[in-house]
Amino acid sequence: MAEALSWESQQHTLILRGELTRETLLPLWQQREALMADKAIVDVASLQRVDSSGLALLLHLREQQRQHGVELKISGMTERLQTLIALYNLQTIMPADPTD
Repeated sequence: MAEALSWESQQHTLILRGELTRETLLPLWQQREALMADKAIVDVASLQRVDSSGLALLLHLREQQRQHGVELKISGMTERLQTLIALYNLQTIMPADPTD
């Protein structure tokens, strides 16, 4: 069974915890506009698992913020998430934060 997805808003950062998967992402998807209103960073370091649906949501959030003039950074990427990004050849679209 998938661990629930939870999040916390801190200033300009949205911190995600748990699992970002097809089974867990619907509440975040439904609240994405309000949650991302003032965000420049999504911290994924506390995610135990991200599947391709979760990766698609992160890509969507980056594009959504880009349309608002914000270059969204995804911080705390695990090696597993970076591998998933590489498997889909998305490194130029979803680069790892160099400060990680």
